[in-house]
Amino acid sequence: MARQERAIRTRRAVVLAAAGVFAERGYTAATIAEILERAGVTKGALYFHFDSKEALARGVIEAQINRDHVVPRELKLQEWVDVGMTLAHQIPEDVVLLAGIRLSADLHVQRRIGSAWPAWTQLSTDYLSQAKEQGEVLPHVVPAETSECFLAAWLGTQTYSEVTSRWADLSERVSVLFNHMLPAIATPAALIRLDTAPDRGARVMAEARRLRQRQPAPVDA
Repeated sequence: MARQERAIRTRRAVVLAAAGVFAERGYTAATIAEILERAGVTKGALYFHFDSKEALARGVIEAQINRDHVVPRELKLQEWVDVGMTLAHQIPEDVVLLAGIRLSADLHVQRRIGSAWPAWTQLSTDYLSQAKEQGEVLPHVVPAETSECFLAAWLGTQTYSEVTSRWADLSERVSVLFNHMLPAIATPAALIRLDTAPDRGARVMAEARRLRQRQPAPVDA
């Protein structure tokens, strides 16, 4: 068990170090040597988890989607909004997300490795499909199409916020995005119950942390 925990910590350290280098320098300029130095691990430890720079980039991209800040809601549309708002709150400070954005926007990386966009699109599609099953979404809405449309709008919003304010106003801009899109897809009964305030992401993350702290610690067998 101790060995497994060390392996998990080592892998996480490598992913964080790689994300930091990719976010700052991009994929092409990043070097294994700098990633090793930042991670503070041996070359053997790094290559145990990732056998190439491509594999490292893929590991960073795959780390984009996690459930750390998911709080179950009665309305699946609210869960979808919460994902978007927590993401907006995290991006300015989360090096893994920043690296994922830069890697996914790099056409050279996309052709060889892929991007985070399909996973985010699928996540949105899943939430919107569940919301439609629960009668929260208007009948004409096609979840996959709406997800792709939202992702494109999200990327434009994120890029505009980066250029104009270095993401300082990203939560406000994503709130505006939801406020413009939701009336086109949500039923009136669901729409009036949705919270899309700019501080929604910060509040959801704080709630998720409180819930995790209340969970009992695992008992050794």
